Amino acid sequence: MKKEECFYLGKIIKPFGFKGELVLFLDVDDIYAYEDLPYVYIDINKRLIKYDIDTFRYHGNKVVVTFADVQPDESAVLVGKEMYLPLEFLPKLEGNQFYFHEVIGFEVIDKQKGSIGTLKEIIDNTTQPLMSIDCNGKEVLMPLIDEILDKVDRDNEKIYINAPEGLIDIYLE
Repeated sequence: MKKEECFYLGKIIKPFGFKGELVLFLDVDDIYAYEDLPYVYIDINKRLIKYDIDTFRYHGNKVVVTFADVQPDESAVLVGKEMYLPLEFLPKLEGNQFYFHEVIGFEVIDKQKGSIGTLKEIIDNTTQPLMSIDCNGKEVLMPLIDEILDKVDRDNEKIYINAPEGLIDIYLE
């Protein structure tokens, strides 16, 4: 399994007790959507290794698991490792809700300016996510907020926006 075929699920944060249990932080909106999780992929030296889940229980806003075929004295080496799942494990979203990876390549169309270009990436390390749009070789950055996003048309791979007046012009002049 390759990382490009997966999404980041979370991290193994610490051991729990002495029976090989591990505490997981799931970086998801609803941790309860993952209670029947059969396995996870763990990043070991930049390779995703599949680990079957033996036991799974909720502990506050975290999850406590044991992995099949991992002995209690071996589990501590997994602390700090990142976990991934195949993209098909993501719950299906509809309407204007979407996963960032699914809209890359969509055409971005503004209410006033028309077609701006193609969405090449979503930058998510800022206070608010930003769409990076390729407009004939020039980058246009657009906040990805509800006030700007009008409609996501998955069938035609288009995102309709209503950009604040003058924002697009800043990048194209």
